[in-house]
This record gives sequence, C-alpha cells and structure tokens, in this order.
Amino acid sequence: MRHLLTLFDLTPSETRQILATGQRLCDLHTAGERPSILERRCIGLLFEKPSLRTRVSFEAGMVHLGGSSLFLGEDVGWGKRESPADFTHVLGQFLDAVVCRAKSHQRVEELAQFNALPVINGLTDLSHPCQSLADVLTIRQSFGDVTGRHVVFVGDGNNVARSMALACAMLDMRFTLACPSGYEIDQAWLDRIHQQYPNAKIERACDPRDAVRDADAIYTDVWTSMGQEAEREARRKIFCNFKVDQPLMKLAPKHAIVLHCLPAVRGEEIAAAVIDGPQSAVIRQAANRMHAQKGLLAWLLNRNWVEQNVPEY
Repeated sequence: MRHLLTLFDLTPSETRQILATGQRLCDLHTAGERPSILERRCIGLLFEKPSLRTRVSFEAGMVHLGGSSLFLGEDVGWGKRESPADFTHVLGQFLDAVVCRAKSHQRVEELAQFNALPVINGLTDLSHPCQSLADVLTIRQSFGDVTGRHVVFVGDGNNVARSMALACAMLDMRFTLACPSGYEIDQAWLDRIHQQYPNAKIERACDPRDAVRDADAIYTDVWTSMGQEAEREARRKIFCNFKVDQPLMKLAPKHAIVLHCLPAVRGEEIAAAVIDGPQSAVIRQAANRMHAQKGLLAWLLNRNWVEQNVPEY
C-alpha cells in the first residue's frame, strides 16, 4: 500500500509519472473531456485546518474522475472517541483513500502506520507535497523540461519551502531560499535530502536581490503561517526586506514566473502589481492543485489507466 506523506515516499520516476498523468488529465479537461477512471471510488477529507484549495480541488477532482468524496470534520471524533487503530481501520472499510490536513505531521504518520487505506498529506506543519506537485506541474507547463531550472523561494523556510526544496532535488532543479537569518530550512530536513540526493543543488541567500538574478521561478508564501499568529508583528519587521515586489522583479530575468501557494497577504510578502502582473502564474498554479492531485489519485487508485493512457514521461 502506498501513501504520500512527503515526497520522500515517491521516487523521481514515480513523481514524473504522476506529473505526466496530471498534465494528461489537464489536457483532457481543457478539451472538455472528463474520463470516469475513478467511477464509484470514494475518498475522505479528514481536516483539522481550514481549507479552500485543498478541499475544493480534491472534491472537484474526484467528481471529474467519476468518483466522490466525503468531508470529515470534528464530528467524526478523530483522536477523541476511539483508538487511532479502530478509527483508521474503520475508515479503510468505507473509503478508497483519505486526504489528511493536520496540525501535526505526527497525525498523518499515525494514520498511515496501520496501512488500512492510502493516506495523502493535504498539509502538515512539516510538509505540503500536494502543493509541490502543483508547483512543479506549473513550472513544467511554463518551460517544458524542468531539469536545470532555478527556483528561488523568498521568505520563510516553512513546510512549503521544505517540500519545494525536496522536489527540486528529486527532479534535478536548483533551489535557493532567500530568507532572514534564523528562518532557514531545518538542517535535519536538508541532511535527509542530501543523503538521498547527493547531487542536490540547494542554496541559501541572505539577499533576495542577488538570488533572483538568474531565477526561472520566484516563489513566496505568507510570512506568518497558520498557528503563528502571535508572531505576526515580529515577523513583519524581520521579513520586511524579503518582499516580491516590482523592484525585485526588475532584477530577475524577463522569462521568470511568479508563484505563490495562496492565500496571499497582498502588500506584505508580495505586491498586488506582481501577483496580478504578466509574470504571475499564481492562478494557473492554484488550478494545477486539482490537475496534479487528479494525477496522484489516478496513479494511486487506477494504475492500469495511467500505464495505458499517459505518454512517455
């Protein structure tokens, strides 16, 4: 049984196949075709955190593929009314997979340990693999082959940055995090990346102006994530020189695209003129959450269709 808790759960070849499947389904969607390859399949959405893109993209994606989904909120009593083993094994009797959006990464690991059904990480404090699949799909659409492309992440070394650094290592891209001192990606995560991908090109820059000069994609996220609200004022001061605005974009190549996982605080980590500007791929990136996840669901639940219908990846 396969799970996706982090991108470490996939090989580079598997990741490319999922992305190719997502692109194939995206192309079919654009042409007005929605093949029912997951007909009568049902997934659960087990969420501890608020969501727009993750919830709607998975729900809509399952409908497009001929299946359905169930939203599982606090009323199901996850971690409250019964043992984790009983809870998870019962879910496995009803569902084909579960997407978990949790406050702690330990929670998704707890679900996966019983191997009762495939578990997909819809976001935790450690990692956001579904977001990174969408991000890479967006870069792939913009440039074709992603090999050798340079992603510059401007901001906090958070769960999104961690996942993107790993995606870049897996797919032979270069990753630079431009962040204030003390907000780097944690060393344990970097050590794990380098252990598995010794040739990974992961760098850290103190000045975003230097980092973006040869960037292909400039990525940012909110300075204050969910659960860090008490730090907001302090973070606004610390990150004030790490804004993706028009002066910064003037230093980047004209072909560079702008990415943001949303929601954005316009005027804080990113200027409105940039997120709405000609180099922005942010809305397409959001749309690709659905397409990449459809590729993932097809790969997990109907591998035969993938092998027969997805061209060389």
